[in-house]
Amino acid sequence: MATEVRVERLRADHEDAVLAFERENRAYFARSISDRGDAYFAGFAAQHRALLEEQDTGACHYHVIVDGRGELIGRINLYGTDTNGVAALGYRVAESATGRGVATAAVAAVCELAATAYRLSTLVADAAVENQASRTVLERSGFLAVGETTVGAGRAAVRYRRGLSAGTDAGPETAGTA
Repeated sequence: MATEVRVERLRADHEDAVLAFERENRAYFARSISDRGDAYFAGFAAQHRALLEEQDTGACHYHVIVDGRGELIGRINLYGTDTNGVAALGYRVAESATGRGVATAAVAAVCELAATAYRLSTLVADAAVENQASRTVLERSGFLAVGETTVGAGRAAVRYRRGLSAGTDAGPETAGTA
């Protein structure tokens, strides 16, 4: 059974909850993606403010994933937005929330926001070859594998792409290479 989730645009008042989420899941995340490093945690307040300032420019759209009890259980972001309406998608879900449809629900919600509120046309995402769970989320969410790339410290990855159209989360509208 899928967990009830809500995607909220990142705000200043999310700072403490995001920091707690990142600390609690640091070792879990480091098993499949590059560790953020000690400097990230030491300078978190400044980092959070910088994300909000960047978000205000429209170049990115940062979000938190909140469960039905109001607890922050993930992050999902659109970044690197270009003038053609293409942005990169990235997400991370707490270890305690895995396997319950959280990432799939959050990706669907952000795809809808990307098409409607942010007026984007295409999303791209990279997932490490060994991160089958993330690859499955992308494939279930209508992303098509379009090539190979590397992530983090040179890990082999698959590049995915999904075209968007307002009012639908039914899958790819366009295909191509990133």
